[in-house]
Amino acid sequence: MKTITATELARNLRKVLDRVAETGSEYSIERNRQVVARVVPGVREQNALEAMGDLYQRLPAGAAANWEEDARKAGGKLDDDLRDPWADHT
Repeated sequence: MKTITATELARNLRKVLDRVAETGSEYSIERNRQVVARVVPGVREQNALEAMGDLYQRLPAGAAANWEEDARKAGGKLDDDLRDPWADHT
């Protein structure tokens, strides 16, 4: 991570932002020899498949079955029908 002063950032803002966007560079910003901020690349946008795609790989084996068993014990109404969560169910 490169360190620059607040004055350098003010004078070269466009150049710094372009470098961050294009190369993923990160900057620490100092004022009076103290780090006061960081400039880092923004979070890349993801679609739903990318965001949730590896969810099941992160769950330990049996987690889904355990959740279903716990939910049924708690008296929740579960069924095997798939429904559109955004559809009007009135």
